[in-house]
Amino acid sequence: MKIRIKGNSIRIRITKSEVSHFCNVGFVEEKTNFNTAVFTYAISKEEGLESFVATFLENTITFKLPEKMVMNWDTNEKVGFQSEMTLHNGEKLSLLLEKDFTCLENREEDQSDNYPNPKLIE
Repeated sequence: MKIRIKGNSIRIRITKSEVSHFCNVGFVEEKTNFNTAVFTYAISKEEGLESFVATFLENTITFKLPEKMVMNWDTNEKVGFQSEMTLHNGEKLSLLLEKDFTCLENREEDQSDNYPNPKLIE
């Protein structure tokens, strides 16, 4: 699972096994340790939730998605989910959860659990 944050935009990408785990169990998280705290980011499917939202509590960003939205995501071709939250101050927070594709260029990181990049499929 990878996170990218820029301004009021958060994107999380997850591998094949993480998508499968998320669809079957309903929760996936990743932790980054610092000397003074642990930063956690997670995705959770929620029964009864109407829209894709995010929370930030106790050093943890959690993407919460309606259970019906992510149904069968592990077996279909849908790349991801996008949402925009209006914050209390009126600003917008953009959210994006996507399946992680292999890079177009060779990288040193292990990409064996990533989805095949559609741009590389002939």
